Amino acid sequence: MIFLSCHLAFMNSPNIRLQYLVIFIAILLLVIKVGAYGLTHSNTILSDAFESIVNVIMAILGLGSLYIAAQPKDENHPYGHGKIEFVYASVEGLLIILAGGGIILKSIYNFFNPIELTQIDWGIGLIALTGFINFILGQILQKQGKKSGSATLISSAKHLLSDAITTVGLVIGLGLVYFFDLKWLDNILAIGFGAYIAYMGIQLIRNSLSGIMDEVDESLLEEVVEVLENNRKENWIDVHNLRIIRFGADLHLDLHLTLPSYFSLEESHQEVENVERLMQQKVAPNIEMFIHTDPCLPNCCSLCNKQNCPIRSMSFTQKIKWTKDIVRINQKHVESE
Repeated sequence: MIFLSCHLAFMNSPNIRLQYLVIFIAILLLVIKVGAYGLTHSNTILSDAFESIVNVIMAILGLGSLYIAAQPKDENHPYGHGKIEFVYASVEGLLIILAGGGIILKSIYNFFNPIELTQIDWGIGLIALTGFINFILGQILQKQGKKSGSATLISSAKHLLSDAITTVGLVIGLGLVYFFDLKWLDNILAIGFGAYIAYMGIQLIRNSLSGIMDEVDESLLEEVVEVLENNRKENWIDVHNLRIIRFGADLHLDLHLTLPSYFSLEESHQEVENVERLMQQKVAPNIEMFIHTDPCLPNCCSLCNKQNCPIRSMSFTQKIKWTKDIVRINQKHVESE
């Protein structure tokens, strides 16, 4: 029963349903591109077909990564299984690099052993159609990926949108080949396309390794700090040692929160819940937080504007604006700063 309920939840996930669509579209586009190559014998179109093979493989692997990432936390994975999506993205990047290298080698070979190009006009039309489909699907994946925070969908969206952009270049290049009979240009275009997709593969690996190594997402950190700054309460005297880790679609945030030292345990707990609720409403509903509370010190008073404080030892003089450079430091902000 547990397995069945998990499987049903998996099938009902919008990310999963969208990934099935990605697989279907990837297979459809591969068939179209292989057909276009069969008509034209163009290396440029063959290079596009090679990448579609990678797309099909990665779409299937992506479904597996989304399934693993959707599994609930357990004793061996207390933070969940979300990092599998970064592994998926790095494998996708590696396959793209290999496809790019294969395209370049094939095109160089055909400089010395040229083949006759045929029905380029049909090839242009079919490739343009696949580019349009990639653009629409990429936009859908990008929207859902940002909404859910899925590294799998975001990496796939970037890949498809880059495909759509390069398709414009391919269509223009094939148009030059067709209208001006520049058959040698076909190999040049294929080499350039191969180099470009290899570069995109390197970027995918770079981004996935950043996620695996918990590299700071500066834009996300800035967003979190901005939310805290714009919604800070007078009881939140100080925030420091703030860290964010991404586990696939899930976020984990740690921070130290300085509260009035005379607060009871219940009052401190209420302030912690207020911070958590704020982050879930303004940043991400699936964010998990560990908040360490610190009592205020006498030399915090000059930076604290809490009204009617019964233990104030000095007057309030200035308010420190919370920025990402300030709150990431593991040090309480006091008068000496």
